[in-house]
Amino acid sequence: MKLIILSGRSGSGKTAALQVLEDMGFYCVDNLPLNLLPDLAGQLKEETHHLDHAAVGIDARNLPDQLGNFESVLARVENSGVQCEVVFLDAEDETLLTRFSATRRKHPLSTDEMSLSEAMAYEGRLLDRIHERADLIIDTTELDVHTLRDLIRERVVRHEEGLSLLVESFAYKNGLPRDADLVFDVRVLPNPHWDAELRPLNGLDERVIDFLDSQTDSIRMLNDIADFMLRWLPSYATNDRSYMTVAVGCTGGFHRSVYMVERLAARLHENGYATQIRHQQIAAR
Repeated sequence: MKLIILSGRSGSGKTAALQVLEDMGFYCVDNLPLNLLPDLAGQLKEETHHLDHAAVGIDARNLPDQLGNFESVLARVENSGVQCEVVFLDAEDETLLTRFSATRRKHPLSTDEMSLSEAMAYEGRLLDRIHERADLIIDTTELDVHTLRDLIRERVVRHEEGLSLLVESFAYKNGLPRDADLVFDVRVLPNPHWDAELRPLNGLDERVIDFLDSQTDSIRMLNDIADFMLRWLPSYATNDRSYMTVAVGCTGGFHRSVYMVERLAARLHENGYATQIRHQQIAAR
């Protein structure tokens, strides 16, 4: 049986993610006291003749002492023969503040003595152990609810065996992606931004592709990154790794990084890896 443990800070999208899992046939339990997880896993395991996927939402509404024992509780569950994956959702503080302001919802940890920002910081500390143990971290800062749901379907539900691989482009001007496992910097490549005709386009447009394909450094860097990935992905996959996010960045996130992600994903696909693609800046437009 496969058990997804879904956690994250309030406002990061846990409810939407759990709803997706439920819609996809998972037996779902939200806000389970952590110490009850081994008992629940044991009961679910006995029902494997008609139940093979389950998801449990665990968050800061738990007692603090229980959250501090996350590793030992998880070990008990795994030692019982249940396959577990930990998925953690988070977002930047400013985004979470905006979401709470827009919905006018009360943070579960806020009180008359604790402001919203203080409650968010306290919640982050309470969930540190789960965050550190997560197999997959999803930064929802730039995601709308529909994109998040698609991401959960593709990365969590529809991959059964092997490595779930996401290759994404990003803009360095906005900072490093918080959910990236590997980061490659392609800012050394010739920049189409400085060509007035190419500037309004992006790395999906044929004229930008032709421009970068004509650059020797583009091909050399693609070969170097692809060779590195193809050499080491099997080791990641055999080292109990379920998820990997590879981020490729350039200055603005529209030209070079998009081009490189598309070319890299195609190379990985040719070698048998099912790869998802995400372009942060294009999606944010």
